[in-house]
Amino acid sequence: MSVSEKEVSVVFHDELFVNLDKMIPDWHTAAERIGWNIVVFMLEGTAHYWINGEEILLNANEILFMPIHSIRSGSNYNGQPHLKYTVLFTQTLPFQDEPDFLKRQHYFIIRARNMNYYKHRIEKMFSELREGHRARNYICKGILQELLGLLEKEMDESNLAPMKVQYAETIKNYLLAHYREPIEIDTLARLIHRSPNYTISIFKEKMGHSPIQYVHYLRIMDACDFLMVTDMTISAISDHLGYYDPSYFSRTFKKFMSMSPREYVMKHVESRSLG
Repeated sequence: MSVSEKEVSVVFHDELFVNLDKMIPDWHTAAERIGWNIVVFMLEGTAHYWINGEEILLNANEILFMPIHSIRSGSNYNGQPHLKYTVLFTQTLPFQDEPDFLKRQHYFIIRARNMNYYKHRIEKMFSELREGHRARNYICKGILQELLGLLEKEMDESNLAPMKVQYAETIKNYLLAHYREPIEIDTLARLIHRSPNYTISIFKEKMGHSPIQYVHYLRIMDACDFLMVTDMTISAISDHLGYYDPSYFSRTFKKFMSMSPREYVMKHVESRSLG
């Protein structure tokens, strides 16, 4: 195995474990209930995780925390290797002031403001653990406390809402430009470098409906205009808006407008004649 394709691990008294995954072509870990708290520092590439049934993509410069007893599995994303440090520790390590996220027992992802500093401190811990001298106990536990404290500080200071808004706006702008075309959730997920499930969830949280529902909404609003100001047939409008099946278009129109396209036209013709 070459230097660029290996996994290196060091462990201290079954309490603290540091792992370096360095561009392993077939990296994967089977689903299991983990017996450690785990913090993953992604330096390059992307890893694909399932945590307690939820799909997660961890990208470069992001940090993932998984609490003890989580059920997780992982693999390379799209077959591409990645570079990351993983720090595993037990609850037996002494903390004078335990970070709040250890008490909440829920995974989270945060974008590191200075991943180079985290990398420097983990490399120091890694080196001290490998040397095996007596003082490593104090040094490594001190570094771990520092890392967890920095994570807690970043969580307190960071406002995740703007990032979610940015993701939703990116998806919305794409849909506004392409709503008459076939829309794939995988395409939207690639725009924000997140999983398809997360993409749907974040858009729905900010917009009140799924991306596909929003596409239908945009199409039906256009259909209303076309029915009123053009001589296009229902079939032609259906094709123009990307439905290609007039009966499906009519059902979708009725779902949004509580009437069929023909009924919509008749209602507005009657309104104009009465006016």
